[in-house]
Amino acid sequence: MEVINTSGRRKTSVARVYLKKGSGNIIVNNRDYKTYFPSELLQFKITQPFAVTNSNHGDYDIKVNVEGGGFNGQAEAIRLAIAKALVEMNGEVKSELRAHGLITRDPRMVERKKFGQKKARKRFQFSKR
Repeated sequence: MEVINTSGRRKTSVARVYLKKGSGNIIVNNRDYKTYFPSELLQFKITQPFAVTNSNHGDYDIKVNVEGGGFNGQAEAIRLAIAKALVEMNGEVKSELRAHGLITRDPRMVERKKFGQKKARKRFQFSKR
């Protein structure tokens, strides 16, 4: 099996995932994913596609390059990229992943600031007199 290359995005985070047969190492930006994401919730988000498909993440080596955004957005971008890689390997797992919402890209982004206003929707204080 060759290396499967996929990408995932969430907010301003972009994750590039390289998945291949191996011993279960997950490397995020040249660090182990448990040191990069110390929170148990974020670690669960990364391994969630494997739990949903009942496949063992110990069978694959995953190398991730992720940039932009915060930790939560990066973890969700990695989750999407891993789910897409699993679908590319085995198309039968797509329905299971879709049922848990792991295939759909979350399109919510920060709304841009408008001129003449303080923020995207907040306005400057209005004085009648």
